[in-house]
Amino acid sequence: MANITREEVQKISKLAKLRLTEKEAELYQAQFSKILDSMAELRQLDTEDVPPTTSVLGLSNVLREDSPAPFGEAEDLLANAPEREGPYYKVRKVIE
Repeated sequence: MANITREEVQKISKLAKLRLTEKEAELYQAQFSKILDSMAELRQLDTEDVPPTTSVLGLSNVLREDSPAPFGEAEDLLANAPEREGPYYKVRKVIE
């Protein structure tokens, strides 16, 4: 059984920029251990004759055809904007 320490859970949460309560840390500690145990179990399987695959479902392109269509009145769309300037959405500058 994989033993994940509380310190390792705190380090992972810090990397993920999450603040965990003690109860959450305990929960994740147990969940991480179960995940690593499952990975160890999978590592024992013989996959020598199994070809690499990206999907077991055999899906092909599932996207719809891209065709232009009217989108409604611009004023109706702009009514949902938190800020606007004339007929445009106003957004914060993100490039320095």
